[in-house]
Amino acid sequence: MDLSRRRLALAGMAAALATPWLAAQANWPARPIRIVVPFGAGGVADLTARAVGQKLGEQLGQGVVIDNRPGAGGVTAGTLVAQAEPDGYTLLLMSNGTAVSEGLFRKLPFEAQKDFAPVSLLGTFDIALVVPENSRFRTLGDLLAYAKANPGKLNIATVAVGSTQNLAAELFKTTAGIEAQVVPFNGTPAVITALRGGSVDAAVEILAPVKSQITSKALRALATFGAKRPAGLPDVPAASEAGGALAGLRIASWNALAAPAKTPAPVLLRLNAELKKALASPELKRKLADLNVDARWSSPEDLGNLLASEVRRWSDVIARAKIPRQ
Repeated sequence: MDLSRRRLALAGMAAALATPWLAAQANWPARPIRIVVPFGAGGVADLTARAVGQKLGEQLGQGVVIDNRPGAGGVTAGTLVAQAEPDGYTLLLMSNGTAVSEGLFRKLPFEAQKDFAPVSLLGTFDIALVVPENSRFRTLGDLLAYAKANPGKLNIATVAVGSTQNLAAELFKTTAGIEAQVVPFNGTPAVITALRGGSVDAAVEILAPVKSQITSKALRALATFGAKRPAGLPDVPAASEAGGALAGLRIASWNALAAPAKTPAPVLLRLNAELKKALASPELKRKLADLNVDARWSSPEDLGNLLASEVRRWSDVIARAKIPRQ
């Protein structure tokens, strides 16, 4: 066989092999999609994934299954998705915890910025600084004044070392220029118990699980760490409103969807377009708002940039707080 005929034969073989794959992309999705969630059922991330998944499934005409894989700092869920077939049928609920893990663990079985293909942001949710209702601190200014006058005496409770809340507390105190003790507990209920019992002065926690305590006047929110005041709590200021060193403070927890690296671009673009449509729907916005989640779509590029900036930010916080790498 001469060279030209061999080239034609090879081209024909390549086209024959590619045709089923191209057809599969064109017919995507032809079966249910799985979203792997690195948290247990019932939390904000899980409920966000379920609300988004339901709307996405309605639009695509396919079921969307939520697969909860909690534990190990999101490593179990991340590994499962990183090793999955890159066909658009297995997705990861990514979060700022994904970025934290990059700085917290000495070695991971995946690299978040290389082994996942960003799809879109889903939403952001507030982190709050709270105190008991009967606290001597009526405002954020009161707390900062006490901390500066009494270095090292202020105790701030959070959930476990290395959690978003824990690192947010570390970033808050260094940004504010105060010396305070960040005290970790094994969960939100324990944080609330310690706070209401007077064992600690304040706590940094995601707003959703403590909002009912705030509205019932058991706790008081001194500030939130987002760019604006939280919806539904217009009297709670953003910490940045205090000005000075806190003027640029922006900390929010977020959720997003990602796929395994090498997922075909047409599938990623279709997913992104469907999520843009879903997240713009008043019904889904309302469902997420009920969870204190601000629905937000993004381009894959913007999500990739967010992940990269969050990896840098939290790795720096972990290093400065001298948190041992696991």
